[in-house]
Amino acid sequence: MTPVQTQPRPADPATVPLTGAESAGGTDASGPQVRDDMTVELALSVMSGSGAGHLFLCDEDDQCTGLITRARLIAVREGPAYTDQVRLRDVLALTR
Repeated sequence: MTPVQTQPRPADPATVPLTGAESAGGTDASGPQVRDDMTVELALSVMSGSGAGHLFLCDEDDQCTGLITRARLIAVREGPAYTDQVRLRDVLALTR
């Protein structure tokens, strides 16, 4: 087994709306992009598979509308109101 060296990261906001070049498809919006109708469980699976700490959310017109972190999704999943039907757009609605 190969040891992995980790580096501390600055705390990410749980959910961040995109502005400017990010929402226009600029270089700042790099990383996995998913639709906002994806479930929390599937989003966490995508994050695990890609090794990403966040996902960029896109609406039905494939326009990036925000990003969400793994920490926020885990917090939602551990919350009392969580069901396996909770969608990423529901998580965004809770934080606006």
